[in-house]
Amino acid sequence: MTPEGILVVVILVGIVALFVSEKYPLDIVAMLGLGVLLALGLVTLQEGFSGFSNPATLTVACMFVLGAGLQKTGATAAVGRLMVRFSRNHYTALVVIMVTITIMSAFVNNTAAVAVFIPLVTLLASRRRISASKLLIPLSYASQFGGVCTLIGTSTNLLVSSISEEAGYGSFSMFEFTRMGLILFVAGVAFFLVFGRWLLPDRQVGELAAAYHLGEYVTELRVRHNSPLVGKSVLDSRLGEDHDITVLRVLDAGEEGWAPLRRVIQPEDVLLVHCSLPDLIRLRGTMGLRIDADFTLRDEALQTEDLRLVQVLVAPDSALKGRTLKDLDFRNRHKALVLAMQRKGETINDKLRSIKLDVGDSLLVQAQEAAIREMRDSSDFIVLNEVPGSVLRRKAPLAIGILVAVVGLAAFDVLPILAAALIGCVALVMTRILRPEEVYHAINWQVIFLLAGVLPLGIAMHTSGAAGVMAEYAVGLVGDMGPVAVLAAIYLLAALMTETMSNAAAAVLLAPIAISTAEQIGVDPRPFLMAITFAASTGFSTPVGYQTNTMIYNAGGYRYGDFLRAGMPLNILFCILSVIFIPRLWAF
Repeated sequence: MTPEGILVVVILVGIVALFVSEKYPLDIVAMLGLGVLLALGLVTLQEGFSGFSNPATLTVACMFVLGAGLQKTGATAAVGRLMVRFSRNHYTALVVIMVTITIMSAFVNNTAAVAVFIPLVTLLASRRRISASKLLIPLSYASQFGGVCTLIGTSTNLLVSSISEEAGYGSFSMFEFTRMGLILFVAGVAFFLVFGRWLLPDRQVGELAAAYHLGEYVTELRVRHNSPLVGKSVLDSRLGEDHDITVLRVLDAGEEGWAPLRRVIQPEDVLLVHCSLPDLIRLRGTMGLRIDADFTLRDEALQTEDLRLVQVLVAPDSALKGRTLKDLDFRNRHKALVLAMQRKGETINDKLRSIKLDVGDSLLVQAQEAAIREMRDSSDFIVLNEVPGSVLRRKAPLAIGILVAVVGLAAFDVLPILAAALIGCVALVMTRILRPEEVYHAINWQVIFLLAGVLPLGIAMHTSGAAGVMAEYAVGLVGDMGPVAVLAAIYLLAALMTETMSNAAAAVLLAPIAISTAEQIGVDPRPFLMAITFAASTGFSTPVGYQTNTMIYNAGGYRYGDFLRAGMPLNILFCILSVIFIPRLWAF
């Protein structure tokens, strides 16, 4: 291997290690890798910034905008409401949910589709008395089934198509993936219909206070006559600032609200407070308060005619990601109080104000109806058990028509997919479905910078010879067993990588190696590239292997092992089907 190739491999290993560690955001890691490549002269300036002008990157940006048009007009929510109507029992609900989300995810970004469907599915589960944990994993997995059915279903398909075209092997057509995608879809639905009742957990949410272990952190305190708090308002008492204690309600005071900050504390008032045990013991001794030893927390204690207790998820494109409740001034900005949160199956009740929020975090929120409605209509939140709202319902048919036109123009080769998608985005603005600022907000810029950053690494792997050396090693291991064995090895490697890092990054890093491997054994690389797209876009075995899995993790009350139990067999099934059918659909 040349010195340049060695440097590229070192950079590749470093980037993969940072991706897996999740210490830094994926887009920052990708940009770091790009900067190192440019600094060492491993790519030219034109090659280094080609990721930003790559048709795949720009098409992904346009698809975010087209999806936002559907969401704003309520088109996706309307489909979801029909889904709720036709789901009568567990099995019909399972089929209807999986069919609906698969069709939608074939043409709309699947994270956006799942964000709309999570509250609808939890509402359906509540009405039909089905555990949401029986339906949300199938929802997430089926959204991935849909993503592998069309060219625009996932960014991975577009990226690999672009890499194939640049290597001289042509791009993929709009519905080239569909036959294989339908095989996997049918197998996936059958899998859950037959084995779902045993593989999926049955976890009832029940009382929210109990689910979030609030009983250990919420209690009633009676104010003694000699308490230094007497005569002070809740705000002036500085209980929150000095003692990290939140007063939720003042009982028996004739005035109750979501945040009684101005209420003057009187002797014998009862304060419903949220705090940790050490803070509670210290507070009792210094502030003249008496703990109610017989107090048992139930949801009713945290709700009134004005107040409600709801679960809120941090949405995929939320501005809350990476920021703390304190930074956001969450209580004042959203007129809502966060009582607890859940992350990756773990409940967090202490020091909530200093924890950086992440996608899929589940917040237990106490707020008035108006505040809940605002959160429901915000792109920053997913409010469970609430039907998503819409702003321009009358324009839903127009938004659907624009998307259908984009797909049709690209499918019949009237226009390239990028040109059709760009025209569709302009049409959304011209018809006033989206405002220009909403277009920019709709694009997930983290994904765009991730794609733009990793594409030059693929170029460096090819030009430095690193991809060729890796291909030689791969051929040496399994090449003598024939192209089908190589196909299986590439599929398994892509599946493994997508469980530990970004699926788009995994595809970009493996595609040059797959092409070089095909060239060395003298076969068409298209079957290998197809194996990468299907494996990288179907991450079932872990809650972090695919973003939709992360989104439904807390909403379904899942544990890590639930994904292993349901996802591992499905990944193995998809691998077997792919190795059997890909060579039949795309000959070597």
